[in-house]
Amino acid sequence: MLVPAHEEQQQQQEEEGCSAKTCGNLTISDPFWLAGKDTERSCGSLDFEVNCHNNTPILRSSGLFGFQIIDITYEEHNLRAVDLGKLNLLHASNSCDIFSSWQNTSAKLGRPFWISNINLDLIMYNCTEATHLDGSRALVETKMMGCGNQNKVFAFVGGRYNETADYGGIAVEGCDTCVLPVLGSSSGKANASDYKRLISSGFVLTWDTPPQPPLARKLS
Repeated sequence: MLVPAHEEQQQQQEEEGCSAKTCGNLTISDPFWLAGKDTERSCGSLDFEVNCHNNTPILRSSGLFGFQIIDITYEEHNLRAVDLGKLNLLHASNSCDIFSSWQNTSAKLGRPFWISNINLDLIMYNCTEATHLDGSRALVETKMMGCGNQNKVFAFVGGRYNETADYGGIAVEGCDTCVLPVLGSSSGKANASDYKRLISSGFVLTWDTPPQPPLARKLS
């Protein structure tokens, strides 16, 4: 079967990939690739595209805010990342503008990535001022999040992260809920009062090896 010349050239480029590059103090190499003005073409799967912003590597996301990559362990197929949407909530001068992106971290991830079950669940409750909390959970009121007198945000640490878990039981009437993974201590524990450090320290992601492009399978 003859393959159009432009498709064959594109396939060859993807197979060659991009050379390793640095962003800040982190080396970005296969299967990840660094996008930018020096990269005129895609070097691989768009799910593994990384942008370097102010010397900070940012992984693509299906949401408004991506994921800051703290470190990558290529041999073990895992990386530590920070959900920038939640991090921005800690530093925003007006959190009211950011609550439109209030969503579970897992909803923003591309298909090749999985949240490791070594993480813990940090459950955030965005509640109206009129919400009555019955004290059945050890909820911690956050001091740097919320929306003036309209909303208050509370944090709660659950158990080990489980992608298939049913989170219906954690709902609180009058509150919007989102779940984000965080790393606990070496003993596997965390305190919700440390929510700022937990969010800023990130969580562990693993990835599947990108599949071979369809054209490569046809040529082989």
